[in-house]
Amino acid sequence: METSLGEIILELDIEKAPVSVENFITYAQAGHYDGTIFHRVIKGFMVQGGGLTSEMQEKPTREPIVNEARNKLKNKTGTVAMARTQEVDSATAQFFINTDDNKFLDNTGTDPDNFGYAVFGKVVDGMDVVYTIEQQATTKMAGYDDVPKEPIVIKQVTVID
Repeated sequence: METSLGEIILELDIEKAPVSVENFITYAQAGHYDGTIFHRVIKGFMVQGGGLTSEMQEKPTREPIVNEARNKLKNKTGTVAMARTQEVDSATAQFFINTDDNKFLDNTGTDPDNFGYAVFGKVVDGMDVVYTIEQQATTKMAGYDDVPKEPIVIKQVTVID
């Protein structure tokens, strides 16, 4: 993943999160992530991106996928997970990278409040870039909180076997 602040290399776990990994790869290969931004950045928590342009326009997505949060992968520092709404099976293209151990995002039950967020990979190189993103000054913009004042652009996501 090439960003305006540097490169982040992810390792995806196709065995434990096949639906989420295939979804991410499909969006990446279609060029969906190219030109999107990290639009939600919260220090000590996570950085989220993959859905909005630098003009704060939401990019169209495919149908939501099933939530694989019961795969036993945990929302630990450096892991990447699918972002979603309050609805359990609502993830589309947006993802986040945990910048802390966020145990409260892990699956602890089947009801919506405890279902959790599906981890599907981890950062294997470029956590320094993630931490640089996390430290950027943020503001409220176009109805979104925690938006970096200077756009942090995802220039391109390349899939390597």
